[in-house]
Amino acid sequence: MYFLDGKTHKKKSVSWRLLMVIIVGFCGLSLCFVRVGRRTLLKEAGLYGKDPVSHFHCPNILNNASNSIQLHYPRPKSYQRGECICTPVHFFVILSMQRSGSGWFETLLNDHPNISSHGEIFHRGSMQERNLNFIKRRIGEVYNLDYNSSAAKNVCTSAVGFKWMLNQGALEYHKEIISYFRKRGVSVIFLLRRNLLRRLVSILANAYDREAKLINGTHKSHVHSKQEAAELAAFKPTIKEDTLVDSFRKAVELSQNALKLFHGTRHIVIYYEDLVKNKKKLDQVQEFLGVRIVPLKSNQVKIHIQPLSDQIRNWDSVNKTLRGTEFEDFLADAEYI
Repeated sequence: MYFLDGKTHKKKSVSWRLLMVIIVGFCGLSLCFVRVGRRTLLKEAGLYGKDPVSHFHCPNILNNASNSIQLHYPRPKSYQRGECICTPVHFFVILSMQRSGSGWFETLLNDHPNISSHGEIFHRGSMQERNLNFIKRRIGEVYNLDYNSSAAKNVCTSAVGFKWMLNQGALEYHKEIISYFRKRGVSVIFLLRRNLLRRLVSILANAYDREAKLINGTHKSHVHSKQEAAELAAFKPTIKEDTLVDSFRKAVELSQNALKLFHGTRHIVIYYEDLVKNKKKLDQVQEFLGVRIVPLKSNQVKIHIQPLSDQIRNWDSVNKTLRGTEFEDFLADAEYI
């Protein structure tokens, strides 16, 4: 029988211990890498820490665009998107003019569970909002889902945008804005109004109420009851007929110029009168935005529903002024009661 001496046994024991240490160390490192990798994936999925999702971990990211819509995966700074982390978002903007039905139009869009339209984010009165850097920064907040307004959704937003009046800097910086829109895949909705005479009545009535505050001492641009609508519609403006045609021509020129400048963007032209007459137009808008088509409703009540002859104090003079001009059709008033 062969016996190991003490030194040989001791060497064997040390070797086994060293081997065990190596094995345990290797297992520990493997477990560490697995945990770190898992933590990284959780971070990227928005389920661990504050790191946003990596585009490459969202399914079908390269196959979910349709109708030339460019999709995005915003990374909000103020919150995490949670279960909506992989819901792609389409950017849009509504280009319009005051009192063209854009407020009502936005209430319809915001009735959709997946659309957030944040209203006018710029105002003519602020010089700061004429600064291009400020404009881009504010737009970026909207498209990054960091802009806070009543339109912000608590469910998965798949289309986000805002309303921009043509006299609020959109045309002033049109080259830079168009470049920005193309780069970020912003779709443009032109919302216009055909009957500029009705629009003018609405402008003058709204300006009057801003001073008079007819409803309980509060100015209201939009109302939600027939009683309030009747109170505002009781005011009949007097229109300056000597500047009427020129003002209409300027309004037409402004809208045509905007259409020409933004022609190269992905856009759609919608008229307020068509939306009122044909509810299917809303389906067209939803299709354009790439969202599922659902019935949309608004709680706003139309203010001026009477014939124009009953809403303009100096109707006879206005009628005479527009006869024989390119705006004579406005007098027919076959609109949308």
